[in-house]
Amino acid sequence: MRFVLRFFGFLFSVGAIFFLIGAAGLAYGYWFFSKDLPDHAQLANYEPPVMTRVHAADGSLIAEYARERRLYVPIQAVPKLVIAGFLSAEDKNFYKHAGIDPEGVVRAILANVRSGGKREQGASTITQQVAKNFLLTNERTYERKVREALLALKIESTFPKDKILELYLNEIYLGLGNYGIAAAALNYFGKSVHELGIAEVAYLAALPKAPNNYHPFRQRQAALERRNWVIDRMVDNGYITREAADAAKKEPLNVNPRVVSPNSIASGYFAEGVRRDIAERYGEEKLYEGGLVIRATLDPQMQAMARKALVDGLVRFDQARGWRGAQQKIDLAGREWGLALAEVPSLGDVQPWRMAVVLEVSGGRARIGLQPKKDAAGRVVQEREAGVITAEGVKWTRRSVDKALSPGDVVYVDPIEGRDEYRLRQIPEISGAIVAMDPYTGRVMAMVGGFSFDQSEFNRANQAMRQPGSSFKPIVYATALDKGYTPSSQILDAPFVLDMGPGQAAWAPSNYDGKSSGLRTLRYGIEHSKNLMTVRLANEVGMPAISEYARRFGVYDDMLPLLSMSLGAGETTVMRMTAAYSMFANGGRRIKPTLIDRIQDRTGRTIYRHDDRKCEGCDSDRWDGNGPPKLVDNREQVLDPLTAYQMTSILEGVVQRGTAQTVKAVGKPLAGKTGTTNDAKDVWFVGFSPDLAVGVFIGYDKPQSLGNAATAGQYAAPVFRDFMQMALKDKPATPFRVPPGIKLIRVNASTGTRAGSGESGGVIVEAFKPGTGPPESYVPPEAEIPQAEISPEAQRAVGVGIGGLY
Repeated sequence: MRFVLRFFGFLFSVGAIFFLIGAAGLAYGYWFFSKDLPDHAQLANYEPPVMTRVHAADGSLIAEYARERRLYVPIQAVPKLVIAGFLSAEDKNFYKHAGIDPEGVVRAILANVRSGGKREQGASTITQQVAKNFLLTNERTYERKVREALLALKIESTFPKDKILELYLNEIYLGLGNYGIAAAALNYFGKSVHELGIAEVAYLAALPKAPNNYHPFRQRQAALERRNWVIDRMVDNGYITREAADAAKKEPLNVNPRVVSPNSIASGYFAEGVRRDIAERYGEEKLYEGGLVIRATLDPQMQAMARKALVDGLVRFDQARGWRGAQQKIDLAGREWGLALAEVPSLGDVQPWRMAVVLEVSGGRARIGLQPKKDAAGRVVQEREAGVITAEGVKWTRRSVDKALSPGDVVYVDPIEGRDEYRLRQIPEISGAIVAMDPYTGRVMAMVGGFSFDQSEFNRANQAMRQPGSSFKPIVYATALDKGYTPSSQILDAPFVLDMGPGQAAWAPSNYDGKSSGLRTLRYGIEHSKNLMTVRLANEVGMPAISEYARRFGVYDDMLPLLSMSLGAGETTVMRMTAAYSMFANGGRRIKPTLIDRIQDRTGRTIYRHDDRKCEGCDSDRWDGNGPPKLVDNREQVLDPLTAYQMTSILEGVVQRGTAQTVKAVGKPLAGKTGTTNDAKDVWFVGFSPDLAVGVFIGYDKPQSLGNAATAGQYAAPVFRDFMQMALKDKPATPFRVPPGIKLIRVNASTGTRAGSGESGGVIVEAFKPGTGPPESYVPPEAEIPQAEISPEAQRAVGVGIGGLY
């Protein structure tokens, strides 16, 4: 008996010793592995990278910017079906264990043994995955697994289960660049998480372990098998019925990756402008990870109209210079033409143009094959589309089909409406820009910075510095009107010579037509874009004053006070010129062009709003009977409202009687001014209706002449006309608003004198400020106009540069 007691005492002692050793070992191991564990408490304030989204004015999505495509969704907004799918696939005991699931470990071992060593199930809990994804690396070592388990225990003791699950569902990578369930649901199926069915939830829940192994296109069978396995687990765990599961398993994957591209509404230049703006304001990290929601000013319909008008204008100019030949040539011998053509890069934002290859030319017709499309996996589809180009389609080349095309030629074509034929196209060498803006707020409703953003990201609307030519002249005349001149004031249209001093040639600007017409009204000088009248008026008013007005209007930041600048010899952008003309339309108030209406952070808090006007009375608890709330207009007055209307009236005359009569075809009240620089290197038209300002520029990126006889009225004004015809199609013919104080008096259009009671021909209604009026008589021009006039004040100017023509 004593021996037995000694034996058990010995066993107890040994056991106690081993227990102490084990406890000490565990304590040491716990200390060793936990001494430099990351601080799990930081998860309380964790904000994962969330993509920034840009919406158009109508709410449609035009662009997304992200390093990780993620939309954060709180756990309260996650449907129970989604939670059921992920718990079934990843951790069915999540709400029961304390961070480590012993039952799950045993189950995973048995399942993997039964599968013949194939790893079908993992043993990591959702909490462990959170620890690994947020705080540890992905290295496959025992040390990392131990640290992961210890962190899981700490996380479980610190955070509620719902918070842990929320972190997991928003952080996990689910393939195709998607992070979190919200982005995956949207980009795989085009749905929100609330719209997902059983089969869709099960597929997403199948992805966390190895997204590439269950790729919806490259590994479709494996993806289906894994999805169906998740569906069965959902049945086993009691989340869905067997009948619902069987129906779900019969469904195809139905994955249709969503593509968000500004090309869908030809807004590449606009979206890039927004991206640059946000990056400059808040930095790259905020742009790509901050989850900003941006409401842009873009009007998608107007954007499409602007692009069509500009492209049509560029194509008209380019085609008038003839056919330059195919884009390139491919060898069709021994290879299927569709695969060969699919390898040729094409522009993605020139719809309805398509790239095609000429297959055969005979009988005055060319048979073409259109570039095949690609499926969601990036593979070339099997279907082939063909068409024909007839003589009608190459008419603009002034060649026959067989002279213009040959087999193997890669060209662009677009369908001829109403026919089963295509028209030959070529990418224009000329470029340009168009901007459409709300003249009262500066909201840019459309902006196209070139023929194709895919071809060139350089934005000619707000990055290209070009000479505005005669489109700058209204700033000169507005300065004069503000200084006491009237639209009927007479300016001498006669030669003007500036003596540049000893050894230098004199500067002698001339009118476009090389002629002079004597005394003419100020209105006539603008309507017919007279250089000599403009220079003489600028000399009288003084270039320092004009420089100040140019700064006020935002055309130039610091214009040199040189006479040549009065003819538009400086450099500015289409955006700036459009904003300047907006100030004529809005009564002389300063506006700041913007592509962005509002910016909200990831929590929905507004951090930027373009409209910063104060609303008096908007925050009142109740109506006090003193009238409704009102917005306080805090914009700076840069021009007398009466002067602004006088200029608007004069610029209407440019359309009705002057250099832009092609714009009359719109049939609505419009005002504007052409601008053609020396050698016709730049052609402009900037104009406006009562509620829309538009600027158009056309020119080569490397400035060169558009032609000896090229004018803005010939090339830029038609683009403005075509756009306005579309944009104002359903709008009433609203006249320009006449401000209080303006006197409208009938005058003779030629002389500017007051029209007699019986006079009808050549009579217009002119706008005058209080205390002014038209002259009663007219001094006819002298028989011989002086051939030169030297301005003493102008002689003191230094440098002349070049100037506008027409």
